[in-house]
Amino acid sequence: MLTTFDQKLAELLNNWQVDGWPVGNLVLVLIAIFLSVVLCGVIGIEREWRGRSAGLRTHLLVGVGSCIIMIISIYGFPALFGEKRDVARLAAQIITGVGFLGAGAIFQRNSGVKGLTTAGTIWIVMAIGIACGSFNFIIAVIATTVVGIVLTIFRRLEFKINKKNLLLVLTASSDKPVLSKVLEVSREFDCNVHPLSSELVSAEGANNVIQFFFQVQFHNGESRAAEFISKLEQETGAISINILNDHR
Repeated sequence: MLTTFDQKLAELLNNWQVDGWPVGNLVLVLIAIFLSVVLCGVIGIEREWRGRSAGLRTHLLVGVGSCIIMIISIYGFPALFGEKRDVARLAAQIITGVGFLGAGAIFQRNSGVKGLTTAGTIWIVMAIGIACGSFNFIIAVIATTVVGIVLTIFRRLEFKINKKNLLLVLTASSDKPVLSKVLEVSREFDCNVHPLSSELVSAEGANNVIQFFFQVQFHNGESRAAEFISKLEQETGAISINILNDHR
């Protein structure tokens, strides 16, 4: 069985007593809670900086709460009469509960799904909190590092990929031939357009306002995406054109 540094530290602190008082346990618990605050706070700050619905406080509460519940699972229910305890039982309940919390961060808007990444970070800070609460500090640090890489470096890669495959919502007056103009511009820019849906959203004076949702696939990469949108605005007289998958 492989013993890591953090497990060795936990073993030493668990055996540290002063005049019969288990001082080491208290120190170990403080280390676990402090580390969960730092690691989960790093992820929460990134979400806060991106302006997401679940930010620093939410991620801290989920991470520290998971850590505390895991600590209670280990220390809070001493075995009586030699009975064996299942310390993983509360951890299983945490996973189920946080799953519902993460689902609340996901919502649908304009034929697109938002909040999936934030729901994932809520779930991962729960796992980091459990790792800290079970004194697997190295795993918690490694996991936070990996999440940081995913949210920064991988985000840039995903942005480049999405630039070649845009999901657009175009808002325009319903009395204009929007779809025909979109097809004309797509032929000019040598790209494929896949209409998804249309929706009447409001009325402005005598003209109804309609939204078109469609996907654009560029063959020449992202260099002409900005030009395509600019040309589309001119030809269709669009009120607005928004990119739904510019960042996730």
